[in-house]
Amino acid sequence: MSNKVFYCLTGGFVLGIFLSSFFKLGFYFAIFLLLLSLPVYFFAKFFTERKALFILLALFIFSFGLGILRYEIKDSRVGNNVLENLVGEKVIFRGVIDDEPSVKDQSVELITSGDMILTGGREYKSSEKILVSTGLFPEFKYGDLIQVEGKLAQPENFETATGKDFDYVSYLAKEDIFYQMNFAQVRVVSSGHGSWLKEKLFAFKNSFINKINLLIKEPESALLNGLILGAKNSLGKDLQTDFRVAGVSHIVALSGYNITIVAVGIMAVLSFLPRAASLSFGALGIILFALMTGGTATVMRASIMALLVILAKQTNRKYDITRALLLAGMIMLIQNPKILVFDISFQLSFISTVALIFISPIVERKMIFITGKYHLRELIVATVSTQIFVLPFLIYKMGLVSIFGLFANVLILPAIPLIMLLGFLTGMTAFVFFPLAIPLAFACSIFLSYVLGVIHLFSHLPFSSITFSNFPIILMLTIYAVLFIVIWRSPDFSKKTNETY
Repeated sequence: MSNKVFYCLTGGFVLGIFLSSFFKLGFYFAIFLLLLSLPVYFFAKFFTERKALFILLALFIFSFGLGILRYEIKDSRVGNNVLENLVGEKVIFRGVIDDEPSVKDQSVELITSGDMILTGGREYKSSEKILVSTGLFPEFKYGDLIQVEGKLAQPENFETATGKDFDYVSYLAKEDIFYQMNFAQVRVVSSGHGSWLKEKLFAFKNSFINKINLLIKEPESALLNGLILGAKNSLGKDLQTDFRVAGVSHIVALSGYNITIVAVGIMAVLSFLPRAASLSFGALGIILFALMTGGTATVMRASIMALLVILAKQTNRKYDITRALLLAGMIMLIQNPKILVFDISFQLSFISTVALIFISPIVERKMIFITGKYHLRELIVATVSTQIFVLPFLIYKMGLVSIFGLFANVLILPAIPLIMLLGFLTGMTAFVFFPLAIPLAFACSIFLSYVLGVIHLFSHLPFSSITFSNFPIILMLTIYAVLFIVIWRSPDFSKKTNETY
């Protein structure tokens, strides 16, 4: 019964958010559902013998209403009346850089929290977030108070290179960004206006990246920074295109593997301490790592699941990965419900994890002929499972399919753990004694060059990718319906697992 209650609550909440992302259901409908759940519950308790069924129905209606209500609260922020009247005008804006600057090939994007707007000799107070695009120099950092001069605009949707419409307005709105200033003139007024902890974490991250850049040449250093810290900005547009065409973009997206390395490493170093202390420091390391790497949806999902593993160990309780995945999703949706539909990294992270949990056992039974030595079967099974499950979504969202993605992943993924270990040791050794890091960097460079060589080969083969400019959503949903039927009929569906991903 407890499982059914949990799934009813999570299912209703997610459905409420999902439908609200497409239809304006409104506060009143949400309140109506919350009130409706009460008579359904009392009917179940006192007027029917099918108590369990109607109690679950009441809980589902209640959580469905909560999902709608949470989305409506988030969606109630749609902009600022003062700024609406200034769209299209040249303004002077002052604000604090809220996050790490996002460095592009020829520009940098700054997310700023407003302080004031000056225009026409008048001053307006504003706390709105504004996305500022400016030149690469001077360099900016988190916590800088900046003054920006340029034309205030509202984001617009655009068409991608593959012919897909990208809802850029909703993508920014999920972070409460409704205005932007492109080609703006920016100067730093002062520094140190952000969180002290985040400033220190970002400073350490940047120092680590700088030491890697001194020891390892481009583009190998850019790839290593992406693998360890998720720093994809320095990869460059051409290299990122090669990653997409070769079907290996996911290797520079921080995942549960990175988080596990952080937690296990800390707990191993502190293994001499009492178990509770070791686990506590492991949890603290996960939280700090998530903050340092920007707290993306993928990192947050993996971090929450890893923290649940530590909590289960501390309380001597069984770890159910399916419930942990759903609970992680619930926590993230409570914090920001708009990521369910408008954040592709959130969607891909969960789809990939579902594939590893439910598809991989089915695929593994079909691949028992592959040797288990060197984890070869495990690697191929995981790659095939995620490729199968993610493919319909990627075609619908991006319109690009890599023909040789499976082969590229099989050749690359065995080298990734070793690269990450050598890269981490290289960076940390450079802090202690720089010359000692040189041989480690040399060894790491060999494997990085191998990975880049494989990516270059598969991304430049004839017909290495197929573009779908029009892939109907109904077709994607049909494919997933078939896949879920296969999962449901699988004998592995009801099994619980203690593995983490």
